[in-house]
Amino acid sequence: MGNSVLALRQKQLLTSKKEFKARGAKLKRCDHCLIDINECICDGIEQAQCGLAVCMLMYHNESFKPSNTGRLIADIIPNNFAFRWDRTEPDEALLTLLKDPQYQPIVIFPEDNVSPARIMSTIARENDKTLLLIFLDGTWREAKKMIRKSPYLDDFPVLAISPDKMSEYKLRVAIHEHHLGTAEVAIMVLELAGEHDAAKKLDRHFTDFREAYLKCKKR
Repeated sequence: MGNSVLALRQKQLLTSKKEFKARGAKLKRCDHCLIDINECICDGIEQAQCGLAVCMLMYHNESFKPSNTGRLIADIIPNNFAFRWDRTEPDEALLTLLKDPQYQPIVIFPEDNVSPARIMSTIARENDKTLLLIFLDGTWREAKKMIRKSPYLDDFPVLAISPDKMSEYKLRVAIHEHHLGTAEVAIMVLELAGEHDAAKKLDRHFTDFREAYLKCKKR
């Protein structure tokens, strides 16, 4: 399976009626990593051996943003899915995926915004099912809106991540210091799930991406 976030991005580009212009729009970017071609990090991408799946539920134009790190997760985890979030008309393929009996869906989201009854602090895998980690990919305000207005997620448990260090994610500024970028959260969750190879490779990929991205921002 390829990178579903890039596939979603391409699909949105073909159907969008308005051109999306990110910061640094004049840069000549690599079509895959979306970094300046002079700082391309694609040669360092190494897919992991991983026994779980990831689903990126992306706010409106999130897939367009070069600063998005959900794309990095899809580079590393072979079994990956991405969908554009829609409040009133959720993608039928997303709903089908969530109902697929081969998967065990878990929503990744901070515990202070979810009913305590849904919270889980450890990952217990169900027999014969593949974990499906659902990441709400957007700004903090957008992610809160997504979980609040997505009733099809209400029946799934929520794995809450409370990091004990300040985020290294300096690409965009969150409202609260303790909110991490999507890739950083994924690294922690992968470790918790025992997927150490995937966590290590995603950590390395995120580090390469962050350094290259910040270098380009200074130009």
